[in-house]
Amino acid sequence: MSATLPPSGPGAHGSEAVSLAAERRWAFIVVAIIAFMVLLMVVTGLHWASMPPSRVETVDVRTVHLKGEFVESNLGTTLGPDGKVTVRLIAQQYSFIPQCIVVPAGMPVTFRGTATDAIHGFVIGRTNANTMLVPGFVATFTTSFPRAGEQLMPCHEYCGTGHEAMWGHVQVLPPEEFLTKARSGERLSCVPR
Repeated sequence: MSATLPPSGPGAHGSEAVSLAAERRWAFIVVAIIAFMVLLMVVTGLHWASMPPSRVETVDVRTVHLKGEFVESNLGTTLGPDGKVTVRLIAQQYSFIPQCIVVPAGMPVTFRGTATDAIHGFVIGRTNANTMLVPGFVATFTTSFPRAGEQLMPCHEYCGTGHEAMWGHVQVLPPEEFLTKARSGERLSCVPR
């Protein structure tokens, strides 16, 4: 049996020193990156804790159906005097109220929604309309629909055993047809009455 001999020659120990120095440099860089990321998380967390986002709107989930903006007669789509289209809806296990929403194509539509019992997701077909409806808070976003047609509106946050059956429809009408229907002043919904 032959024993392995240690490297010999003038640069044998020098290469070991160079590799150890490179390892130390990389270890320092990795530790610095991790420390920076932790510091960033701490600073961001403290900032949001001391200065919460503005425009946080709350509602009382116990009376949401009885008074205020989300009473049943105020749900659905409306055309304001200023020409703005607003949709108000409520999510509850396991349905959206109203179940079917009417909106115009090519016009900005502001959605305002809340939940009464659990966190629900809200996404409309192939659009960028996607938010979470949290009990006690009002979610607001504005989007537009490029073309007329019907879109599905499923709940995308697991909300209980009936979650898979929680979905609604969004009926996108041509602008002229929508404006004709909306001029009556009633809340629009495609749910049969």
